[in-house]
Amino acid sequence: MTSLSVEVLAADAVEPITSAGNAQLGIAVLAGIAVIVLLITKFKLHAFLALTIGSLALGVFAGAPLAATIDSFTAGLGKTVASVGVLIALGAILGKLLADSGGADQIVDTILAKASRRSMPWAMVLIASVIGLPLFFEVGIVLLIPVVLLVAKRGNFSLMRIGVPALAGLSVMHGLIPPHPGPLVAIDALGANLGITLALGVVVAIPTVIIAGPVFSRYAARWVDIPAPENMIPARPSEDLEKRPGFVATVSTVLLPVVLMLVKALVDIVVDNPDNGLQKITDVIGSPLIALLTAVIVGLFTLGRAAGFSKQRLSTTVDRSLAPIAGVLMIVGAGGGFKQTLIDAGVGQMILEFSENWSIPALLLAWLIAVAIRLATGSATVATISAAGLVAPLAEGMGSSETALLVLAIGAGSLFFSHVNDAGFWLVKEYFGMDVGQTVKTWSVMETIISVFGIVFVLLLSLVL
Repeated sequence: MTSLSVEVLAADAVEPITSAGNAQLGIAVLAGIAVIVLLITKFKLHAFLALTIGSLALGVFAGAPLAATIDSFTAGLGKTVASVGVLIALGAILGKLLADSGGADQIVDTILAKASRRSMPWAMVLIASVIGLPLFFEVGIVLLIPVVLLVAKRGNFSLMRIGVPALAGLSVMHGLIPPHPGPLVAIDALGANLGITLALGVVVAIPTVIIAGPVFSRYAARWVDIPAPENMIPARPSEDLEKRPGFVATVSTVLLPVVLMLVKALVDIVVDNPDNGLQKITDVIGSPLIALLTAVIVGLFTLGRAAGFSKQRLSTTVDRSLAPIAGVLMIVGAGGGFKQTLIDAGVGQMILEFSENWSIPALLLAWLIAVAIRLATGSATVATISAAGLVAPLAEGMGSSETALLVLAIGAGSLFFSHVNDAGFWLVKEYFGMDVGQTVKTWSVMETIISVFGIVFVLLLSLVL
């Protein structure tokens, strides 16, 4: 396990934009984060604006020239959007095709038809995990809510026994598995290998989602025993379609980018020769851009055309998939700008100097920082981006597996205890017809279980890798 005491900054580190001492810089960091927290929580300002203002405030409090702070912020924003913006867009297109074509409904109906009453919570985890791969968390919730409510009502299940596993599957995918925005940005900030991060993320995700989903749902159903609210059962997308894609074709399309990226990671580890012909091929087809682009192109046929979509409707579907992610892209970009401002201000050096004699593992420190920002801002994505910026220097000198685990530690911390400042908290509360106390006992506790067990499994992996 890598400790902070053995970490050093790279020799070619960026010259800080300020000559402030550690005390002033520490105060500036806390002030900058406080500005972001207050703007998001107290004044309900959009996270993009809050991150932008917070970055400028950080520079001002650190005594850096405003022009230099602006340059750092815009450079970080541009670099982040350039590296992950296209991937987020491709993921959104694939998710929209999956939803509108009825492919998601096909996966749901096929798995539920095979599941017994005893295995239903496990079936819900499987459904949410597969569907959650290409979908943003909020989209996944909206897509799965009709299924959760219908299964709970028709099977006379406790709503929590069915709902918690579905929410756990979606949440774990959102926090730990690329191509979701948070993990993608952390991978870029820390210079991690996407394929290795994906592979290790799956290893961490499987036991975590089992504990937080089917196992915890037994207790959640006892604590909050409520029926499915009748007025919250919306229509399913495929009800207006004459046909929809097949199960095998749909699952294959969703898993295609994951398989391509995992193949690249496996070949990189086994072959480990950049001049090898096979590795050159897998480096191309397994790159995130090509893997996701391939899945989207395949999806136009296996999902869109299979559902009877005309060329015009396919074009409309793609167009409609991009508009909703504008806000996500701007938040991610501003988070990248904030991260770069932190780095250029010399925060990484400050953290390393303060922690020279600490024995706390780097993975645990990264998790704790993400937890603190998550509790303060309510946003898993903001927590991931900000924490990645703060701990980026810790990745210097780390191996590929260690850096991937650092990404996962941050992702796990970003999910800790969702509460009233998190939009997801209110989304779950309203859809499931719960009051605030019930939502805390189920949703908030579930998120905490994911976060805690996530870091536990990350630390255990660090002992053997």
